[in-house]
Amino acid sequence: MASPRTIGIIAGSGVYPETFIAAARIKSPGVKLAVAAFHGETKPELADQADATEWFRVAQLGKMIKFFRREGVTEAVMMGQISPKNLFDMRPDLRVLMILARVRERNAETLFGAVADELAKEGITVLSATTFLEDHLPGPGHVCGPAFKKRQLTDADFGFRIAKESSKLDIGQSVVVRHGTVLAVEAFEGTNQCIKRGGELGRGKDVMLVKVSKPNQDFRFDVPVIGPQTIETCAAAGVSGIAIEAGKTLLLQKDLVADLCHRHQIGIHGVA
Repeated sequence: MASPRTIGIIAGSGVYPETFIAAARIKSPGVKLAVAAFHGETKPELADQADATEWFRVAQLGKMIKFFRREGVTEAVMMGQISPKNLFDMRPDLRVLMILARVRERNAETLFGAVADELAKEGITVLSATTFLEDHLPGPGHVCGPAFKKRQLTDADFGFRIAKESSKLDIGQSVVVRHGTVLAVEAFEGTNQCIKRGGELGRGKDVMLVKVSKPNQDFRFDVPVIGPQTIETCAAAGVSGIAIEAGKTLLLQKDLVADLCHRHQIGIHGVA
C-alpha cells in the first residue's frame, strides 16, 4: 500500500495555518499533516488538528528537518507570521548560521528562499503558500462590505501604484492612503502597526489600506493576507476601505471577515 501524502507545515502565528489544514483535509483526503510549531508564535490548539506536532524555537532548522524526515514529509508549506522580536532574539543553530553567513540581504525572499533550498537538499519540496486555498483569492471588484465610492476607487488605484513601488524595493507590501496622500508605508513592523500609524495620521476619516504582492512574488512565502485581525485593527484605527491585489491576496476566514466588514462598515475591493 502506498504511503499517504505527507505535508509539513512550518506554522507561524495567526489563523493561516489552521485555514490551510481545514482546506487540505477537504481537498486531499487522507493527507498526513506534520506541524512544526514555534514557542510564542503558533497557536497551541493547532496541535489538535495535525497528525504530528513538534515545538521549536525560531531558527532551529536542523531539528525541524529531522522531525520532518522522521514523519516522512516530502512537501512543506510556510505560513503564518513570526514577530520581529523573535527574529532579532533568535538563537540560530548551525544550519541557520550557515544560511546567515551566505545571505547578503536579509529579507523574507532571501531568508525563506535559503530555508527552502535547505529543505530541497533533504528531498522536501516547498509548495506555494496558496496550495488548497485557491478559493480564498478574491478576484477584481467588490469583495465584501460597503462598495467603494468613486473617491475610494481613485485612492485604491493610487495606493496600488505606491505599494507596488515600495514592495519592489522590498520595503513593505502595504500602504495607508487618504485622498491621494500616503499616510504610512509598511516596513519591518508589519501591517497592523502600519494601519495604526496611518489611521492616527488620517484621523480616521476616508482612510484606506492598500495591500499588494511583490513584483515577481514567490508564492511559497510572504503572500499578502487579510484576516479577521486585519479588519479589527482597521476598525480601531478608523480605516474604512481595504484595497487588495485581485487574485494574489489571501482572504482568511472569509465568512467572519465579511461579517466584520458589514459590522464595521469596512469595504474590501480587489484591484486588477
